[in-house]
Amino acid sequence: MAVEPQPRRVWTTLITNTAYLPGLLTLDYSLKFHKSAYPLVTLYTDTFPTSMLSVLAARGIPYKRIPYLLPSVHKDYTNDPRFYDCWSKLTPFSLTEYDRVVQLDSDMLVLRNMDELMDLELDPPELGGSGSRVFAAGHACVCNPLNKPHYPKDWIPAHCAFTSQHDKPDEAQKIGPDPAVGPLGFINGGLQVVNPSQATYERIINYMNSEKALDFDFADQSLLSDLFRGRWVPLPYIYNALKTMRWPGVHDKIWRDEEVRNIHYILAPKPWDEIDLDDDAAKDESHKWWQEYNNRRLETERAAGIQEY
Repeated sequence: MAVEPQPRRVWTTLITNTAYLPGLLTLDYSLKFHKSAYPLVTLYTDTFPTSMLSVLAARGIPYKRIPYLLPSVHKDYTNDPRFYDCWSKLTPFSLTEYDRVVQLDSDMLVLRNMDELMDLELDPPELGGSGSRVFAAGHACVCNPLNKPHYPKDWIPAHCAFTSQHDKPDEAQKIGPDPAVGPLGFINGGLQVVNPSQATYERIINYMNSEKALDFDFADQSLLSDLFRGRWVPLPYIYNALKTMRWPGVHDKIWRDEEVRNIHYILAPKPWDEIDLDDDAAKDESHKWWQEYNNRRLETERAAGIQEY
């Protein structure tokens, strides 16, 4: 029997606890539903119970154990404990068994095929992070619409890269804002397009373990924004469409439901937290999209005889 070749291009997603497992399963289903040619590989840390790996195996989701990354200097994330887990999202830069990795957060939902990200031009691995197209990502929205008091004071709509596109919504569907727009040039780490490189990874880890880590309020995305300032490829919002951007008065001037390829359910509550609520009680209309895909997933699994976990 012929041995199946190792895929050279993959999606990856990180999981560190069971709270995000519903999101991961529905993310995988959405990629398959939209006929992606590439598998989703789950990167799990020792904080994820190995007893739950059978849930992934039953659904044909490959998985790989990775180390739980933390800086050698302690950064206090008491206000946002989720950021302790986020350092491990730097791992895709080390996965040199692949030619291309597109990292996705587990609280994402693919709404349209986006396999074109596997062919996006980036620096070759041998440049080791010294080139001008080290990785690709979407901008962070720095509007702080929930007015979180511990967010930086300069996170205001006037400084947000997406605000610069309000008068050109057609362009916003196709072109990411220039990283030089506004004073921040800050990425959202939810989606990263990477050509893995050991040299690039070592550069990242050395930076993570420096005193600079004490300044990184947003963990991995702070590090990447600082270390590779002006040397990353900005993607249009459609590939990492933060659900808050759709809200009236945030970036609804550029948001178009029919163009979004991948929605990112940032912040709480997550769509699966509201799964038992009726439509009127759901806090965000876009959560209903996730619930529709999740229902399809469950129906498909039941038909295949796959047990709910």
